[in-house]
Amino acid sequence: MSASCFADVLGGLIDLTGSETAALEKLEERQRNLRRGAVLQRERERCNELYVLRKGLMMSYVLLDDGSRQILRFLFPGDLIGVSSLIYSEAPEALCALTDCVVAPFDRSLLSRIFSDHPRLAAMIFVYCQIERVTLTDRLAALGRTSAKARIAALLLDLRNRLRGTDRSVTNMFPLGLTQEEIGDATGLTSVHVNRMFRQLAEEKMISRESGRVTLVDEAALMQAANYVNRYEGLDLSWLPPAR
Repeated sequence: MSASCFADVLGGLIDLTGSETAALEKLEERQRNLRRGAVLQRERERCNELYVLRKGLMMSYVLLDDGSRQILRFLFPGDLIGVSSLIYSEAPEALCALTDCVVAPFDRSLLSRIFSDHPRLAAMIFVYCQIERVTLTDRLAALGRTSAKARIAALLLDLRNRLRGTDRSVTNMFPLGLTQEEIGDATGLTSVHVNRMFRQLAEEKMISRESGRVTLVDEAALMQAANYVNRYEGLDLSWLPPAR
């Protein structure tokens, strides 16, 4: 493993050169600790920095006119976060720590340097952002067209797969790490409805829960119920430019 969490994520998709790894390591030279519940970035706040999440679990969200919250993404170690702020003068989303976290802040000028010096890394950052876009599109379609059970099933599969992406030792049993309110804000459901769907999935023997951990008992049935597609698989990277 390198000194860069982001390099470890990209290195799972392509073989990085030494110079590419060194360029990504520069993004994580500074570190900042965040306590659970700390807001790293607020909506409509001016921001000149981007971040790599090195440890912990975070979320991005927006506040709606009625005061409710819509969670857009859950963020995991190795994620490049705050990228949506890169093209705007004000942040379009808020970033908040769901657990104690460590982030690596860096000035956006470092990303500009990577784009000019390492075109393959620039292409991979584009790939990374497209994976996020397609995943968010899947969730948007699910909010409008699928059942509550399907939304919860898809969320559990996605959480497990994202955790496994940064830790290959993760099995079908993993810590949930989210409250029912947070799950509801991500899936468009009330906390009561979230709890009901967890009970239904357990009664149908698709999952089990114990001491804050979830086990995917019947993954095939869960995937069928959710109509789930893992967007981190099946990538075509044959078009990438050569490494410099």
